Amino acid sequence: MNKMNGYFLTDKGRVRDHNEDNGGIFKNYKQQILAVIADGMGGHQAGDVASQMVVTSLSKEWEKTVNFTSPEESEQWLTNTIKAVNNSIYDYAQEHHDCIGMGTTVVAVICGNEFISIGHIGDSRGYLLNDQGFKQVTEDHSLVNELVRTGQISKADAEYHPRKNVLLKALGTERDVQPDVQTIGWETTNKLFLCTDGLSNKLGESELHEFLKGSEEFEGSASKLIVEANERGGEDNISLALVHYDDSQEEGES
Repeated sequence: MNKMNGYFLTDKGRVRDHNEDNGGIFKNYKQQILAVIADGMGGHQAGDVASQMVVTSLSKEWEKTVNFTSPEESEQWLTNTIKAVNNSIYDYAQEHHDCIGMGTTVVAVICGNEFISIGHIGDSRGYLLNDQGFKQVTEDHSLVNELVRTGQISKADAEYHPRKNVLLKALGTERDVQPDVQTIGWETTNKLFLCTDGLSNKLGESELHEFLKGSEEFEGSASKLIVEANERGGEDNISLALVHYDDSQEEGES
């Protein structure tokens, strides 16, 4: 019997003194998985506050859900919940001086039996490994990605652009931010991979693919990715989430 498993791993890296990333794998009443990853930003450790708020809020709302059977339901839940959390973070920042300007990225994925629905804001990424290969399924909300998209710079130039970390959209920095939401087909052979830019800035897409397509134990591959990002400098916090099916009869980690 195939069963869906999820893992979340995070590391503060080798340079930062604290971890502003957050995330987790959460299950609802029907054991459906919600995978979340968030990369906070802001001074006075306010990034921790923003990323913690989005993950805590999404997980609490997820616990209240019963069963999603259609993409329409999933996409509506992601849109409404992410927008509500955005406004909560923004309002909190206005009321707490140390948190003014804080924000966070978010990628939240509902994993159904036949589809996954993805909601995201910012430059944390979602990737999918399926029969067609391995590809990024989110679009970075970043200045550099917009320059690539409009043909002003090449993808190669983007890797070393001095303003690579500038976001065009983040969660909690203004009211009524709209997440990008989409649904993709999902089969038992597929693997979902989410990560913050502390990982995607250190390993290329082909390298991520090589790690994930191997037959070795999946969580072990994830740990190796964090080790590799640290060995290449580890200047940022590093986080990832993985969801896949396996043949285990036992309960997986969550």
